[in-house]
Amino acid sequence: MGRIVASIDIQNVAQPDFARKIDALVDTGASHITLPEAWRGRFGSFAVEQEVDFETATQAIASGLVCGPARIQVEGFRVIHNEVLFVEMTPVDGEYEPLLGYLALEQCGAAVDLIGHRLSPVRSMDLKRLSQH
Repeated sequence: MGRIVASIDIQNVAQPDFARKIDALVDTGASHITLPEAWRGRFGSFAVEQEVDFETATQAIASGLVCGPARIQVEGFRVIHNEVLFVEMTPVDGEYEPLLGYLALEQCGAAVDLIGHRLSPVRSMDLKRLSQH
């Protein structure tokens, strides 16, 4: 399977001057937009910052800092407001690899096109679970 990388604008809602454009690997196995802890200072102080435990792809348990609210725009998709997760990352060849997880993908209306190796818009939001109650 090919790699899909998306460009994302992230802005701290509490401190709008703290904003960055980043490239992130699309990872549908990750829940959050996940950024390296080393970048946290670039986004200022968020209104809400809470330490959380998470499970990695190798099933190890680690801690990170969930911060928000953040104004997020995945290039080509609608603006959303959500959280970002800062975690300890090891750079590879001097570069960090931020992740774009499924929560932001679903919220902004992006679907993963595995054949075209890109993100594409969903036709409509999925509310089927709500109609079953």
